[in-house]
Amino acid sequence: MIHFVSFVSVEEERRVRANDREYNEKFHLYKLPLFFPIIQSNCIVTSKYNIITFLPVNLFEQFQEVANTYFLFLLILQLIPQISSLSWFTTIVPLALVLSITAVKDATDDYNEKWMNVRVGDIIKLENNQFVAADLLLLSSSEPHGLCYIETAELDGETNMKVRQSISVTAELGDPNNLASFNGEVVCEPPNNKLDRFCGTLYWRDKKYTLTNQNMLLRGCVLRNTEACYGLVIFAGPDTKLMQNSGRTKFKRTSIDRLMNTLVLWIFGFLVCMGVILAVGNAVWEREVGSLFQSYLPWNPPVDNFLFNAFLSFWSYVIILNTVVPISLYVSVEVIRLGHSYFINWDQHMFCSQCNTAAEARTTTLNEELGQVEYIFSDKTGTLTQNIMSFNKCSINGQTYGKCTHCKERLDFTPFNPLADPDFCFCDDSLLESVKVGDAHTHEFFRLLSLCHTVMSEELSEELVYKAQSPDEGALVTAARNFGFVFRSRTPGTITTTEMGRPVTYTLLAILDFNNIRKRMSVIVRNPEGRIRLYCKGADTVLLERLHPCNQELMNITSDHLNEYAADGLRTLALAYKDLSEEEWEIWSESHSCADKATDYREDRLAAAYEQIEQDMMLLGATAIEDKLQEGVPETIAVLSLANIKIWVLTGDKQETAVNIGYSCKMLTDDMTEVFIISGHTVQSVRQELRSVCSFGWTAVCPLYHLFSSNALTPCTFHFLTLFPVLWQAHALEADMELEFVLTACACKAVICCRVTPLQKALVVELIKKHKRAVTLAIGDGANDISMIKSAHIGVGISGQEGIQAVLASDYSFSQFRFLQRLLLVHGRWSYLRMCRFLCYFFYKNFAFTMVHFWFGFFCGFSAQTVYDQYFITLYNIVYTSLPVLAMGIFDQDVPDQRSLEYPKLYEPGQLNLLFNKKEFFICIAQGIYTSVVLFFVPYAVLSEATQSNGVPLADYQTFAVTTATALVIVVSVQICLDTGFWTVINHVFVWGSLGFYFTIMVALHSQTLFRIFPSQFHFRCVGELSVCPPPSLSGHHYQEIQTKSTYTSINLFALCDIKFKMFGVLSVVKKIVMLTSLKLKFTVLYV
Repeated sequence: MIHFVSFVSVEEERRVRANDREYNEKFHLYKLPLFFPIIQSNCIVTSKYNIITFLPVNLFEQFQEVANTYFLFLLILQLIPQISSLSWFTTIVPLALVLSITAVKDATDDYNEKWMNVRVGDIIKLENNQFVAADLLLLSSSEPHGLCYIETAELDGETNMKVRQSISVTAELGDPNNLASFNGEVVCEPPNNKLDRFCGTLYWRDKKYTLTNQNMLLRGCVLRNTEACYGLVIFAGPDTKLMQNSGRTKFKRTSIDRLMNTLVLWIFGFLVCMGVILAVGNAVWEREVGSLFQSYLPWNPPVDNFLFNAFLSFWSYVIILNTVVPISLYVSVEVIRLGHSYFINWDQHMFCSQCNTAAEARTTTLNEELGQVEYIFSDKTGTLTQNIMSFNKCSINGQTYGKCTHCKERLDFTPFNPLADPDFCFCDDSLLESVKVGDAHTHEFFRLLSLCHTVMSEELSEELVYKAQSPDEGALVTAARNFGFVFRSRTPGTITTTEMGRPVTYTLLAILDFNNIRKRMSVIVRNPEGRIRLYCKGADTVLLERLHPCNQELMNITSDHLNEYAADGLRTLALAYKDLSEEEWEIWSESHSCADKATDYREDRLAAAYEQIEQDMMLLGATAIEDKLQEGVPETIAVLSLANIKIWVLTGDKQETAVNIGYSCKMLTDDMTEVFIISGHTVQSVRQELRSVCSFGWTAVCPLYHLFSSNALTPCTFHFLTLFPVLWQAHALEADMELEFVLTACACKAVICCRVTPLQKALVVELIKKHKRAVTLAIGDGANDISMIKSAHIGVGISGQEGIQAVLASDYSFSQFRFLQRLLLVHGRWSYLRMCRFLCYFFYKNFAFTMVHFWFGFFCGFSAQTVYDQYFITLYNIVYTSLPVLAMGIFDQDVPDQRSLEYPKLYEPGQLNLLFNKKEFFICIAQGIYTSVVLFFVPYAVLSEATQSNGVPLADYQTFAVTTATALVIVVSVQICLDTGFWTVINHVFVWGSLGFYFTIMVALHSQTLFRIFPSQFHFRCVGELSVCPPPSLSGHHYQEIQTKSTYTSINLFALCDIKFKMFGVLSVVKKIVMLTSLKLKFTVLYV
C-alpha cells in the first residue's frame, strides 16, 4: 500500500466547503515516496503499482531482502574480468528467475485494484450495491427521513446491515440542482483511524448542526436496500479512515527463518575463511613458483605483485564458493511453502459443508511453524462455542423460568401468536402462562427486550426477518417476539411493535450506545400514553450497582439466579428500567444535547451524561442465553493436550461461565483435584496465591479485570481483582509480577483467564512470547480477538457469526475449531518435517558440490580455476538437482495423516526443534564435506597416472571435470532416494528425469555440432568422448593433433601440476610441460 506524506502542516481540524474546489485545493498536496514527483491530486490509490512505477518500485522492494542484495553484489564481482573465473550468466540466470517469479506474484496480487478520482468537497451520488468511494457526509437519500442502509463487512467484518441517516436540514436536497447550489461548510476532526467515531459541525444558512458517526458513510462500506444517496466528500484518498487503518501488519517470521539467518551468517564467515586460506596459498605459490612462469604467463595489468594477485584471488574464490548458499535455496523454500499452503486450501477434511467454507492459508510463510506450536490461546464465544444463541432461561421479579424436568416438549407458540418464529425453542410453559394472564412484570420484561436493541427488521415474502449486530441481540428480540412482544420496524424517531396482537408505536427519544467500557445500552422512549421510560440491559457487574437501594432483596435473589445460570455455562444479562418525568427528561435532554454538540471531549461528555441518567434504576430480572459447544471441541482439545500443546482460554465472560465451559470442553477434568482461583485484592495476596499454585500442579482460573501500564513502551504488569471488582482502574503492581504470573500459569495443567479485555488478550500472548520463547498460536472469531491474533506467532481466524474481521487479520482461517487439530498435527507436522529434510539435504548437496573447488585450489596453483565447466555450475542447482528436492519438500511424509492424528506424540519433535537445528546443520555440512573429499580425491587417484591402451594419457581437465560432475550428480541423487520417505509418481519422474536430463545435456554440450556453431563457447570438440574411448581408426598422433587444434587444449593436468606441499607454503616441481601451442593461455584460466 502506498503511504502518502502531506506537504501541508498537520491538521488540527478540517474545514470543507461543499462544491468549492478552489478552497479545498489545500487538501490535495501530497508527495509520493522515493523518487516520484509531487502530485496535485487526492485520488484514491489502493494499488501499489502502475505501469510506470511497477518495475522500479518492485525491484526496490525486492532488493530490501539481504539475499537478493548479496547475489547482486556477486553478479557485479563477476563482471570484473580480473577476478571472475565464471561467466556472468551463472549468477544472473537464477537471480533473474527469482526476481521474475516474485514480480509476477506481486503484480498478480496488485492487479485489478480500483482507482477513482475523488476530490474533497465534491458531492457524489451512490446507487444501490455500490461501494462507498470516500468518507462521505450523508446529505440525502431516496429513503424517507434521509435514511440509508449499509454493509460494513470490509471495515469491521460484520455482514448485517446498519442504518445511517442524514441530518434533517439536508434530507430534502435530493434534487441535483439543489445539491449543486449547496454551499455548506463542515468543520470536523482531522483524518484519523477511529472507525466508530466522528465529530463535526455543519455551518449552513447561519446555523450550525452537529454531525456524528451516524451521519457518515465510510469508504469500504456497501450501499444496500437503498436506491440512491448523495454525500459530501470529507476525507478522500489516504485520509479516509479505511486507509488510515491500513498500517503495516507486523511481519511474522518462523523460527526456521531466524535460524537460517544465523546459519547463513556462519556460512558466509566460513566462505570468507576458505577464501582467505586459498588467497594465502595463492600468495605463497605466486612468490615461490609463479615467478618461474613469468616469461610465458605474465601477470595481467594492473597486477604487479603477488600480494595484489592474492587479493584478486580472494574475491575470485568468493565468487566460486558462493554456491554453499545458492539463490535457488530461497526460491525452493518459497515454492515448497506455496505447495503446503495449497494442500491446506484443498483439504476436504477441513471443509465445512454447512457454511460452504474451506480452510484457507492466508500466508505462505508460516506453514512449518504450525508444526512447532506449544501454546494455543483461544477465545471462547464463537471459537469453542457455536455463537448461535438461544434464549434458555430468565429471571423475572425473583422468579426463575427455563428448562425444567417436568416440561419435556417444546412449546408451540403459533396458536397464541401468529407472528412467532417457528424455529424458537422453549420448554417452560409457566412463562407463557405468566404472559397470557397479563403479569405486569413479565410484560415489562419482554417489552424491554423488544425496544432496547439495534436490530433491523425486514419482511421477506410476508416473513419477518431480523438482522442483528450480534447473535445475543437477535436471540433476545426473537424471544420477545415469541412471547407476544414483536418488534416490527424502526425509524430514526420511532419504534413500532406488536404487543399481544396490538400495534404500538413508541417515540424514540434517545439511544445510549453500548461499548466495551459501558458494557450496557439504554433507550429512552415515550409510550402512546405519554409516559417516558428508560430501558437498560447490560452486564450484571455494571448494572446491579446502578440500581435503586429498594431493590436490594430482589437483587440478591436475581444474583443467585445469575450465578446458577453462569454455572450452567450460560451468557447472562441484567435488565432494569427507570421512569422519567417530563422535567427530568427536559433537563437531561439539554445536557445531552450540549455534550453531543461539543467539539472537544465529546465522548467523555456523552459518557458523563449517560452515567447521570442511568442511576437509581429498578431491576426487572435477568436473561440467560445458551451458546453450545461446537462439534468436536472436547475431542480436539484432548488430542492437542496429548501432543504437549498447552491451551489457554481467554474470555470476557464471568468466571462461573468460563469454568463451566472449561469442564464441557475437557480442558478441566474430574481428575484435577482442585481448581485454584486467583482473586486477591492486594499485591501481597495476589503474589502469595500465585506462588501457592506453583507448589501444586493445579489449574488456574484468573479473573483479569483490568491491566494498567503507565508507559506503553515498558512491559505491563498484570493486576488480579476479585470476581466482581469495584474499581474501574486496577492498582499498579510491582514490576516483577508478570514473571510471577508466567511461572504460575505455565506450572498449571490448564489456564482460563476470564473478564479479559481485547488488549489484555494480546498482552498475555506477548508475555508468553517474551518469557517462554515458545511458538504461540491465537485463535478467535471476532473483532475483539484481532489484537491477540496479530500478537501471536500464528493467528487463526474462525469464519463464524461475528463477521470476517478476525479472518481478515489472520494467517489461517476455517469455520470450525475442530479443524485446528488437523491443521497442526497433520499439515503443520508435515510442513515442518518436509522443510527440515529439504534444508538438511540442500546444505549437504551444495557443500558436496562447492567444496570440490576448495580441494582443487591446492592442485591448480590457487588460481581460482573451477573444477566444473560454467554450464554445469549454472545448471546444477536450477536443473540437475532442483526438482527432486522440491518433490521431497512438497510431498514427503513419514506416516499417513490418520496416524498423525492417532499418535499425537509424533508432534513433539517439532516443539523440541529436533529435526533441524545447529547440530543437524553441522552434521549435514560434515557429510557434504566428506562427500566432496571422496568426489575429488578418488577420481584424482584413479586418473593421475592412468593411460589409454595406445599410450595416450587418460587424464585431462575435461575428463576429470566430467567424471567428478557425473559422480556428484549420481551421489546426490542416490542420497535423495535414501532420504525420501514417501514416493509418488512425481518423485520418480523428477529423480530419474533429472539424471536423464543431465546425461542428455552433457552429451549435447560436448558435441561437434555446438563446437561448429559456437567455437568460442564450447571449446571441447568431442575431446571427452575421445579421451574416454578413442576410436580405433585414430592413432595417438592424430589424437594429439585434434587436441592441438582445439581453441583451449586439453592439457595433461597431473603431468603439469604435481604439487608438493611443504610447511605452510607450496613447493611445486614441474615434471614436464607439453604442447607449447597452449602457452598463450593465461594461468588464471588455464584448464589445469
